[in-house]
Amino acid sequence: MVSYPHWHTVPLRWKDNDVYGHVNNVVHYALMDTVINTWLVERGGLDIATGPVIGLCVESHCAYHASVSFPDSLRIGLRVAHLGRSSVRYEIGMYSTADVLVAEGHFVHVFVDRETRRPVSVSGKLRESLAELLLPA
Repeated sequence: MVSYPHWHTVPLRWKDNDVYGHVNNVVHYALMDTVINTWLVERGGLDIATGPVIGLCVESHCAYHASVSFPDSLRIGLRVAHLGRSSVRYEIGMYSTADVLVAEGHFVHVFVDRETRRPVSVSGKLRESLAELLLPA
């Protein structure tokens, strides 16, 4: 299993299955977004409702390797591949309870001023929390 500094287990829901009997591809994207933003709010202090800085997704990708279905859970690994001045590239791995790689992807945030939507420097507690997810070079 690939190394991730943070793991989050998410139980799958009945409604996550599609008509083919497996978790629909859009659910994987929603889970990536949820795990990332949970980290940003809980560890980075990001105030998504009224804070002056927000993260905008400018790129995302997901490669699917195996099927998974309710009532399984996914163990989702999170790491930072690149931490720039105003952007961050996350890498995410999703594993079944049997440690089978289900999907892996990446997600790029650019942090911007809430009002102007212009890029801002990632700093303070937010930068510190993202640095925790960086793997050693």
